[in-house]
Amino acid sequence: MSTALTNSHLNSLGGSNYRVAPVAYQVEQGTAVGLRAKDGVVLATDKRMAYGSFVMSRNAKKVFLLNNRVGIAMSGLYADVGAIVRFLSAESKYYELTSERPMSLYSIAKLLSSILYSYKVLPFLIEAVVGGIDRDGQPKVFTLDSLGSVSEDKYMAVGSGATTALGLLESQYRDDMSLAEAEELAVSALRVSMERDASTGDGIDVLTISVAGEVKERSLRLRVVEDRGSP
Repeated sequence: MSTALTNSHLNSLGGSNYRVAPVAYQVEQGTAVGLRAKDGVVLATDKRMAYGSFVMSRNAKKVFLLNNRVGIAMSGLYADVGAIVRFLSAESKYYELTSERPMSLYSIAKLLSSILYSYKVLPFLIEAVVGGIDRDGQPKVFTLDSLGSVSEDKYMAVGSGATTALGLLESQYRDDMSLAEAEELAVSALRVSMERDASTGDGIDVLTISVAGEVKERSLRLRVVEDRGSP
């Protein structure tokens, strides 16, 4: 994905005399998915960091636990992924220290929305899925684009392999899925994306958060190899 800030865009902010040379950003992508199960949520991402066709890392972490009830999975510019995690972790810890309780899932999603929107002129080049257990005890998943638009979903995929992943999620997702079934579906969706999207690959990181408060993280090292059949 390539994103450019053009003169026409900047002119709308500073008038006709506002001139800045266009700047193009080559953004590594990848795929992130989130699913709501009847007893928790699943967040998962691939492990590849690539700039265009160049693979820079095969062990990039893009899913994070923000507190004991909320996690985030992201795709996009890896430097921005790290910056967003630092923002949210600091704000979440400060809130917990001053309020003596964890920041709620909805509050974290709205905070991220505000952060992203406040940087809309030079945006963070990421997409995010925030999921966890909210204060009402219900598992929820929120999706955000790079400008801060936020929506609640039962399941979602973002990133360069999102179209492929969503095809599988839409055909196999059920409202009554258990956490184990949702985790299996998330892994399958990322496997499918790895087969079709060059920016997605090298393994899968999975984070699950149950309604009972149990948090699990695991990493799968995967390589998609074409089956060429018998010689």
